[in-house]
Formats: sequence, structure tokens, C-alpha cells
Amino acid sequence: MEEPLTSKRSVTVADVARAANVSKATAARVLGGYGVVSDKVREQVLAAAAALEYRPNELARSMTTGKSGIIGVVVGDIENAFFSLAVRGISDVARMAGFNVIIANSGEELDAEKSAVDLLIGKRVDGLIVTPARCDRTQHLQDIRRVGVPLVLFDRSIPELGVDAVTGDDFDAAMIATRHLLEMGHRRIAYVSAMDTESEFPGDSRSITNSAVRERVDGVLKEQANAGIERAQYYVRLGAADQPRTDGVVKSLLQDDAPPTALITSDSLVGLRVFKSLQAMGLSVPRDISMISFLDADWTTVTTPPITVIDQPVYEMGKKAAERLISRLNGKDLPAERTAIKTCLIKRGSVTSPPRGNSR
Repeated sequence: MEEPLTSKRSVTVADVARAANVSKATAARVLGGYGVVSDKVREQVLAAAAALEYRPNELARSMTTGKSGIIGVVVGDIENAFFSLAVRGISDVARMAGFNVIIANSGEELDAEKSAVDLLIGKRVDGLIVTPARCDRTQHLQDIRRVGVPLVLFDRSIPELGVDAVTGDDFDAAMIATRHLLEMGHRRIAYVSAMDTESEFPGDSRSITNSAVRERVDGVLKEQANAGIERAQYYVRLGAADQPRTDGVVKSLLQDDAPPTALITSDSLVGLRVFKSLQAMGLSVPRDISMISFLDADWTTVTTPPITVIDQPVYEMGKKAAERLISRLNGKDLPAERTAIKTCLIKRGSVTSPPRGNSR
């Protein structure tokens, strides 16, 4: 008597073939999604596979087809709503195209990013979407290209690498936010970023290794230069990587002899930390200081007042990155390009004119 299938033994393609009364080769074609079979046979095989609770052997399929059906994604900080929304966009597109997604979090640490890339390459992913922690250390990214795995950069661009990149329009977005503050009468505008640094901003943005941060700083400084603002670089502050350090950054700014009258924060996590720091100091937005944050995160609408934001269509950015990668995986020979997704300013109650006497 034939031994019944149990959980002790994995269901194989041969088991499905016997149950569907077809050859093993035919069952393999249906389950592998290749070759041509009739609709009737396909339905028989899929019904048998469902009844037996068949699960494909991904390693075996990879060895047979040369494809794993998996896309690897390395993001900077999954806690950040920006990356969470992006991953959702990537995953939705990948699923519709028949791909699974493995996500790794680098914590914006280069070594962790390298380890994640090595791990994903070892798992034979078909392609990678990576948010590079640094744009000046690219050897591991060059290695991805060397082994023939398609790569798309997300949120940051490295033109010399010669690969696709999907980003926000960071330079223009920073200019728009700064222009709004200038139009409201502000002349001392601070930009606060989480990017870690061992020293204060040196005044030359070329030393910033994160392209998104660099472009936003350039946008803030360019718009102020156009308005004839001097010493604008003095109010650029890096290193707001956690709450205690953000408290220190905000306190240093506001205890200065000429404190800023407005703040632009680099992302929603930094924005929330800065808002908490201001509250802890007994300061009110916008009565004591105006504020704009990047990303229309949930918390920005429930504060009193709600926060003016640069709205970034991050879900769409994630979708675009996945679509570009999948086009590569489907064999389309496309020139490498950067796709910069437009952003817009959502005006709320956190920006007002500076207190009288503080606009100079």
C-alpha cells in the first residue's frame, strides 16, 4: 500500500503529477510557470498542488531556471516612515510581477549594508534595490554589477556608478521650503539632519557623503544666497541621530546669540525629535519658532498646530524603483537614468512671520 503523504515528507512535483494524472515534466511546466500546456491541464495540476499543499523548492527552481524569483532590498532605516512606505510600494509591484522580496536594514551603516548585500547575493536574488549609506564608498555596489545582478539605487544617486536611481527632487524641494520661509520674513533658517558626522558642518557640502542630504543642503543654501542671506551655512546642523543628540543640536541652535527663527528638518523622524526638543524647552511652534519637515507623516497632522511639510510621494518612488528593476529583469536594454519624483509643499500652521525684531 502506498504510504500516505504526511508533514514528515515534503510534497514533490512527482506527487503533484501523480495526483493530477499528468507527467512529471508537465507538472513542472505548470508549477514553474514556463512552457505551454492547455488550460484544462493547468487547472488539474494547480488543483492537485493546492490539495496536497505543495510548496515549491526555491533552491531547486533557482538551479533549474537560473532565477530565484526574489528581489533583495536594502534600506537605510526601516523605522523611518519614508522607507516603510517605499518598501510597501516595492513589494506591491514585485508581488504583481511574481517576485518575492527580502528586506534588509542597514541602519545607515556602511558595514551593515555590505553584509546585507553579500547575504542577498549569496541567496541568488535576481536583482537588488539599495539605499546607499555613503555615496563615496561604492566597491560593494560595483561588485553587484560585476556579478551581473541588476541594481537600482533608491533615494540616493551615484552617477559615476552608471546604474538606475529613483530619488526625490531633493534640491528643488529644499529650495521651495526655504523660499516659503524667506517669503514669510525669516532670515535665519536652520537645516537639521540625522546624518551622522564627527564634526560640525564644514561649510562645503561636497564633504557630505549622502547625496540626498547634500542636495537638500545645497538647495537650502542656494535659495538663501539668491536672497542675499549671509552665513546661511552656519545654521546647517548634522548629527541629530537620536533624541538626546537632537536635544543637543536644538539647544545649541536656540541658545546662540543669533538663534534661528525657523527650522527645516530632513525627515519625519528628525522632525518629530525636533518637535519634542522644542516642547521640552518650553517653546511653541510657530509662536517662538517656525518649522517645516520633509515627509507628510501621520504625526505632522495631529500636532497643535499641524506641521507644514514637503510632501514626498514615497510609495510611488518605491513603485518606480521596482518597475525599473523588473524591466531590467525582463530583459529590457535601457540606458541607466535617474528618475527624480516631484514633491510639493503642504502649508499648515507651523510657519508664521518671525517675532518682531527677529527677522534680521
